[in-house]
Amino acid sequence: MAISLSKGSNISLSKESPGIRKIHIGLGWDNRVTTGAEFDLDASVFLLNSEGKCRQDKDFIFYGNLKSTDGSVEHTGDNLTGEGDGDDEVIIVDLEKVPADVEKLAVTVTIHEAESRGQNFGGIENAFARIVNLESSQEVVRYDLSEDYSVENSMIFCEVYRHNGEWKFKAIGQGFSNGLAGLAGKYGLSAS
Repeated sequence: MAISLSKGSNISLSKESPGIRKIHIGLGWDNRVTTGAEFDLDASVFLLNSEGKCRQDKDFIFYGNLKSTDGSVEHTGDNLTGEGDGDDEVIIVDLEKVPADVEKLAVTVTIHEAESRGQNFGGIENAFARIVNLESSQEVVRYDLSEDYSVENSMIFCEVYRHNGEWKFKAIGQGFSNGLAGLAGKYGLSAS
């Protein structure tokens, strides 16, 4: 049975699933609003150093850059509709391959063309992030985002990070109203 976390909580993946090496980060959501333009949510991962910044542009993993240069992080592709049950987008991480100077993986979701479509996370429900140990197929942790994010169009769902030789998971649930450009700027990249 997976551990269910609330916003701001964290657990040690290394302790909950000893020997964990490869993880599946599953992200899911449903549309609450069914009128107007379809929602297209995009999952991304920022590989961050000890200063909380990307080391290079290629440390931003998304539908346009599906794999990190070292092969440690791979986005399995863009789901344009979010229809159906289960994970809408998936990130695979080989924890043993993550470079030593990458301390944190920030897992984010943005709404594609949110401004022009007048969309925000208030139109989304049942959003979650979960970690599955790929070798045992065990769901280790799940975080269900329960707040109403009625002005935000981009969010940090969760973080996977190293601390004292262990891999940990933190439920973040922090929203932003300045889209992907705001997230990119926060992590030291230009969104142009």
